[in-house]
Amino acid sequence: MSKHLAPFHFDIVGSFLRPEELKEARQAFTEGKISREDLTAVEDRLITDLIKKQKAAGLPVITDGEFRRAYWHLDFMWGFNGVKEIELEHGYKFHGQETAPGSLALTGKITGTNHPFVEHFKFVKQFEDEHTTARQTIPAPSQFLAELFREDNGIVTRSFYPDLEELIQDIAAAYRQVIKDLYDAGCRNIQFDDCTWGMCCDHGYWTGRQKDKSVTIEGETAKYLRVNNLALEGRPQDLAFTTHVCRGNYNSTWAASGGYEPVAPILFAKENVDAYYLEFDDERSGGFEPLREVSPNKKVVLGLITTKRPQLEDKEVIKNRIKEATKYIPLERLCLSPQCGFASCEIGNQLTEEEQWAKLALVKEIAHEIWGD
Repeated sequence: MSKHLAPFHFDIVGSFLRPEELKEARQAFTEGKISREDLTAVEDRLITDLIKKQKAAGLPVITDGEFRRAYWHLDFMWGFNGVKEIELEHGYKFHGQETAPGSLALTGKITGTNHPFVEHFKFVKQFEDEHTTARQTIPAPSQFLAELFREDNGIVTRSFYPDLEELIQDIAAAYRQVIKDLYDAGCRNIQFDDCTWGMCCDHGYWTGRQKDKSVTIEGETAKYLRVNNLALEGRPQDLAFTTHVCRGNYNSTWAASGGYEPVAPILFAKENVDAYYLEFDDERSGGFEPLREVSPNKKVVLGLITTKRPQLEDKEVIKNRIKEATKYIPLERLCLSPQCGFASCEIGNQLTEEEQWAKLALVKEIAHEIWGD
């Protein structure tokens, strides 16, 4: 398999547990005790070490582990022109927990020029070799659109964009600019991370967080699909573009439940990506039946190994689940990965680094036994 043609039989979602040294350095920077240059030096050194570990683990893809971010999504959104960092009164409501309250607000029209993540990618790109490809993970445009209307954010958003269509077009154009700049920097594998679809799988979660009761799941998913596909218009043919669909991943907790049935005919059939990284690590994810809707030219990465718990899965159980999925998708279009990243936010999930690498060793072992590579 070409190193550029993600997904891979042995794959990852992208984020890794942050070392304590990194957390301490970020806190020291926040408190004004070290400079941005000091923090960047720590980040560079620890990302270099992480990439060595990824290569040693036999991964065909390398990432920066999202080590330069506090959140899987907000740091990228803050990098757009016309966006500033804010905090709300409350974070997202997860099962038994509430997340940190970070969010965003518009300060003007949205553009994507000079996005800082392009330089972040260039740092990872230098370590790419004949066995690995450098991947850039970013939140999906639909996630950005949803955040712009989270709680009272919509008041400010509408002040700059009274016309929703103009907002959708500007979001898509900003993403196309970042995608072009990443491509020009040598990126050939970009992954959208997207919780919007997971929210729509759980009607209770959706209605609980949606203040405007006139907003419907059907209407929102149509907008999500449209803005994502607009952002992907004109992408180069040799740029592998995938998406991870998540139900929330914060300190080993979750936000939404429910199978993919409500969104499958839209997401699986109509989003213009090459593959889907899908959570199937427990009963909250439902069955494999919705995979019938996946377009015949796309692949599916089965997230069967959980990152939320340290216990290793039974290898034969996982192999049997892969076999079950072949009722709906041919084996040659399936891959295997953990269900999510290990640290979608810097707090990380409740397992050790040793347990993290043991999870990936299990994914590799099963992938080798199933696909032979």
